[in-house]
Amino acid sequence: MQNPYTLTFGKEPIEYIKRIAEERQILEDFLSPNPPQQVYMISGVRGCGKTVFMTDISQEIGRDEDWIVVDLNPYKADLMQEAAAYLSSIQGLAQIFQKAKLNFSLFGFGLEVSDAAPIADIQVALERMIENLAQHHKKILFTIDEVTASPQIKAFTFAVQQMLRKNSPVFLLMTGLYQNISDLQNEKNLTFLYRAPKIILSPLNIGAMADNYRQNIKLTADAAREMAKLTKGYPFAFQVLGYLTWNNGGDYNGILGEYEQYLSEFVYDKIWSELSQKDRMVAKGIADVQSGKIKEIRNAIGMETNEFNPYRKRLIRKGIVSGETRGYVYFTLPLFEKYVIENY
Repeated sequence: MQNPYTLTFGKEPIEYIKRIAEERQILEDFLSPNPPQQVYMISGVRGCGKTVFMTDISQEIGRDEDWIVVDLNPYKADLMQEAAAYLSSIQGLAQIFQKAKLNFSLFGFGLEVSDAAPIADIQVALERMIENLAQHHKKILFTIDEVTASPQIKAFTFAVQQMLRKNSPVFLLMTGLYQNISDLQNEKNLTFLYRAPKIILSPLNIGAMADNYRQNIKLTADAAREMAKLTKGYPFAFQVLGYLTWNNGGDYNGILGEYEQYLSEFVYDKIWSELSQKDRMVAKGIADVQSGKIKEIRNAIGMETNEFNPYRKRLIRKGIVSGETRGYVYFTLPLFEKYVIENY
């Protein structure tokens, strides 16, 4: 039997824990007759399942024949050109554009209408496409994975903003790390992104993970729960631990060293490289003070409250630290305190 877990980032695994509440929130808003929201941003730490979560939603929406899902590559030089080219390549949609006498010959789409002047601006072309699709009761969902505040992303999101002002049936779903989404929101011409809901993916339910391990790896309920606790609800850890344990005949204690190595090399090295020196100092304090009490952490690293708080908030927003309990902070990532101590 095939191993149901995977070590590959972004690939939808055979076994994964669905985020039912967050998924329902987006689907209900997008599928509503009068959508209260048409843009959502999904954020979280590396390995928290942003890509799989977005894929799950886009596949669910794509099952409706009135919806067209367009997955965009954030590294393409012109996302509007990519979006328009994709729409024009779909057989049924191309016929709609031809009947509307939309001439896209200047863009190399292969749609040329002899008795209509060619459209010269790509944003105008995309808007005209969407206007005609709306007349046929079609809605368009654009998805962009791992956005940054690049010129092409800014240009495309600004175009979406203009289309939303015209009540066009366009929807946008983006994933990104906290800092990248924050940089995009801070762009002065993209103020509409401040009003767009942002879902920060939290740890998975330990009970659901334990039940999954129990059924797939044939463990006792107690062993499955102890195994699930080793992940702290971190999705990538859930996959790695499941994958290695499956290959080791159900003995998770025998692969813990390999498990730690995978987390370090696949995720933690990159997360650590993106932290500032002060971020790392605060992380070291959190790792050293096992109680998690903020006052003790500040004393350990010699920081006053007004200096400590900005870095605490940054680590929380990045998804590395939990501050749910007043006066305390804890790492959300399994074995991260050990990694910090070894690498500071």
